[in-house]
Amino acid sequence: MIYSLDIREDVLDKIDDLEAFLAVVEAGSLTAAARRLGRSLQAVSRSLATLEQSIGVELIRRTTRQSHPTDAGLAFHRRVKPAFDEIVGARLEAASRSAEPSGHLTIGAPVLFGPAQLVPIIARFMERHPRIEISLKLSDRFADLQDDNLDLAVRIGELPDTDLMAKRLGALRRVVFGAPSYFARQGRPDHPDALAGHCCIVRTAGADADTWPFLIDGRHRAVKVTGRFRADSTAATYQAVALGLGIGFTPLWQIRDLVDQGVVDIVLEAFEPPRAPIHVVWPASRLPLAKSRLFIDFLAAELKAERL
Repeated sequence: MIYSLDIREDVLDKIDDLEAFLAVVEAGSLTAAARRLGRSLQAVSRSLATLEQSIGVELIRRTTRQSHPTDAGLAFHRRVKPAFDEIVGARLEAASRSAEPSGHLTIGAPVLFGPAQLVPIIARFMERHPRIEISLKLSDRFADLQDDNLDLAVRIGELPDTDLMAKRLGALRRVVFGAPSYFARQGRPDHPDALAGHCCIVRTAGADADTWPFLIDGRHRAVKVTGRFRADSTAATYQAVALGLGIGFTPLWQIRDLVDQGVVDIVLEAFEPPRAPIHVVWPASRLPLAKSRLFIDFLAAELKAERL
């Protein structure tokens, strides 16, 4: 059953009453809600009664030990929760204009990308905002932000259908590369099909590790590669390529230092696959708080300056 509730302006003005109602639904009882809010049990009960009276609908059915939302209460919670979070966020954001932002941010990121690309940016951000604390959680799976208690997450690749909000930060090149010593002996491939005649270094980390993607004549194509050396470590494959054992394939940002130092050269640039998008995501159910907005904007600006 769908309830149509008239949420009048005078209700929205009573933030404390709304906060008490949300806390009761989420904590499971008036006592737990009072403890969570740091208010007395009587104050929470009074706020709830005032809210119900102003709406004219019973939102919470009280028992001796527990409090259960009614169907109307559940419907009201779904509608009010995002709006309440936006109001709280707006308050904090307004306050941050006259005060240094503070608080704790928990950020998720891929295992390799986090230390190499994100930590230097975080360091610069924390230097600029000394009252903000950050926890970084690294994982290559698309973590559930709510289950993992993440405020934000950086994700590489196309985003699946999701209820998350996202901001595109850029895109990552994936390149074929080799050492000058290898190319001096074996020559440089001028087409992905020419890789069949070369030793390719394969990282044995996935089902399709020995097929590399390319864009040939405007079409996506996977090319099978083989070689004498394979490894399950990214660092080992890069070292093998640098020593001239064969040709590798990787995101450019992971070998940028080797390219800049002249240790390896990039080949087959005209056939590179489409760049992998990189996003920062956050829950759609709530407006990012001031500290989150600050970090999102800072991250977007910093990554634009990187050669990814």
